[in-house]
Amino acid sequence: MLHEKIEVKHKQDVAMLHTYILDNSSEIDPNRKRPMVVVCPGGGYEFTSDREAEPIAIQLNAMGFHASVLRYSVKPTEFPSALCQLAKTVKLIRKNVDKWNVDANKIIIMGFSAGGHLAASLGVFWNRDPLPKILDVQPEQIKPNGLILSYPVITSGEHAHKGSFRALLGKKLADKALLNLMSLENQVTSHTPPTFLWHTFTDTAVPVENSLLFANALAKHDVSLEMHIYPRGAHGLSLGTEETMVSAKNLQSEVVNWIEMAGRWIKGL
Repeated sequence: MLHEKIEVKHKQDVAMLHTYILDNSSEIDPNRKRPMVVVCPGGGYEFTSDREAEPIAIQLNAMGFHASVLRYSVKPTEFPSALCQLAKTVKLIRKNVDKWNVDANKIIIMGFSAGGHLAASLGVFWNRDPLPKILDVQPEQIKPNGLILSYPVITSGEHAHKGSFRALLGKKLADKALLNLMSLENQVTSHTPPTFLWHTFTDTAVPVENSLLFANALAKHDVSLEMHIYPRGAHGLSLGTEETMVSAKNLQSEVVNWIEMAGRWIKGL
């Protein structure tokens, strides 16, 4: 395995990309190309959660995927720094598809909570100004091939997780046009990548309406999606197992199959 820590810079802000890249075997398939899943942990744009980082990467490795965890910049860093760091991460992976044995058609962004907002932001803005101009790239260089959104923050409207937007926008929060732009259900187009979503109905921190709004927008634009709504569970479940629990509220046996279903979805892209 290639386990590296790579700096991803945007101006003065530095993110750390932790790679979990599987080796090819001369015995099994020396030319194998694997999907790469970039994991964006949650944390309300105030920190990046350990529970939604390495434990997720290890599970993805176990399913035969390359993984990487992006510890993107958070408060007091403001938009669009984290988004630019994620876009540069995709560009870096595309540059190294041969070296890292990555399937260039399966670079997937997986985001949790506020990390889901970051992942979805790249999904809707990869080919729209000003992102390609800011980074001086061709849109195809930063395009994700799919999104996996776990209890994502999506809307800045009625069902918003307001803390995430306060942390993301900081002094720019008063800019109503920018706040509306960050309501991602309104930014979906036919160019948004296929998406896998899951949420719990009883999530009181980031209401299930966030996923429903994004799913409805995807359907409106005829973008392929798979969505699972579990009847019970608190916010921030991660794997729903003892491995990622902080307290008993993070144990939810019903949801543990989400990552297996996401793995099947990746293979079917």
